Amino acid sequence: MVIDFQLVDTSKLAGRLAELGGLFDLFSISKRLAELEIEIASPSFWKDRVRAEGIVCKASELRSKLLPFHVLQKRLEELEILQEIAVEESSQELRVSAAVEVSTEYQRLVEELSRFELVQFFSGEFDRNSAFLTVHSGAGGVESCDWARMLIRMYTRWIERSPVMKYEEVSFQEAEGGVRYATLRVCGEFAYGYLRQERGVHRLVRISPFDANRRRHTSFASVDVVPEIEEVPIHLEERDLKIDTYRSSGKGGQNVNKVETAVRITHCPTGVVASCQNERSQLKNRHTALKLLKAKLYQIEIDKKLAERNTQSRKKGTIGWGNQIRSYVFQPYQLVKDLRTGVQATDVHEVMDGGIQSFIEGHLLQGLTRAENRTDSRKERM
Repeated sequence: MVIDFQLVDTSKLAGRLAELGGLFDLFSISKRLAELEIEIASPSFWKDRVRAEGIVCKASELRSKLLPFHVLQKRLEELEILQEIAVEESSQELRVSAAVEVSTEYQRLVEELSRFELVQFFSGEFDRNSAFLTVHSGAGGVESCDWARMLIRMYTRWIERSPVMKYEEVSFQEAEGGVRYATLRVCGEFAYGYLRQERGVHRLVRISPFDANRRRHTSFASVDVVPEIEEVPIHLEERDLKIDTYRSSGKGGQNVNKVETAVRITHCPTGVVASCQNERSQLKNRHTALKLLKAKLYQIEIDKKLAERNTQSRKKGTIGWGNQIRSYVFQPYQLVKDLRTGVQATDVHEVMDGGIQSFIEGHLLQGLTRAENRTDSRKERM
């Protein structure tokens, strides 16, 4: 049996770990932690208890950032030592056994590093949360409503591919050819972290099946994503809310289409609307609709603050020309292209069947690269 230890390339893992360390400026974090630990060790440290507790909390936060890197570095060093021992082993039987152990540990480390890298993408406060995803049809009439339906199907297929995510319909309004709008509640760790990349206007170009003359049509639909937050720090005045009830359609038991169990809540000062119709009871639907409304309003407040700091605003603009984040061309050629990252795919059917992971990860990577550039810029100014 020929044992090729070159297949276990620890130098690549070391390089990936070093890149992550540089991106998050571990040297500065370690230096700051050392300074805080010296301060904590001072005999007079606890004289100002409030300040001292703040410093201890900050030191703990810095340690939590450093710990995963240190653990992975230690694991990598142990793997390198294990590989050296395996290479120098004289017994063929022991070499084979050691090779299996090295290969197994290498694969574990690769998986752990990949998970760790992915977690670094999700730096937002609510990235770990579940999410509400809403698709609205835009300009284009029947064709646009069908496009909204196709997008909902695309996202549900993507969710079904995940071993940790699931979804449920919260509300929807059917229309000729498809849906006017639909909201999904997507549950699972990092659901919001993944799906927030999808916010924006999606454009479809195809020969319309609804056009007897077989002409090419352009349609639009907007996608909005907000995190599900248990305790939203927003107080709503009852007088600012317009609450409508109506008969729901689809799943929901014997009350569907018989009593008004569906609930729509409008926040009058902003015009923001949230609705729910998936529960059998009006009370439960009202609770979910109110939670969704608060999440939407809170997201607007967050985006206002981001806009004030000259970062990306949430404003998607009119659902039409010039505001797209992604283009889906079915005819005269086949191409799906993300207009923010340049990521593209020619298998449109695979994309519409849920194959959007490369687009999501492409945008995550772009955000990480921007963070790295900001870090480099700060270093140059120092």
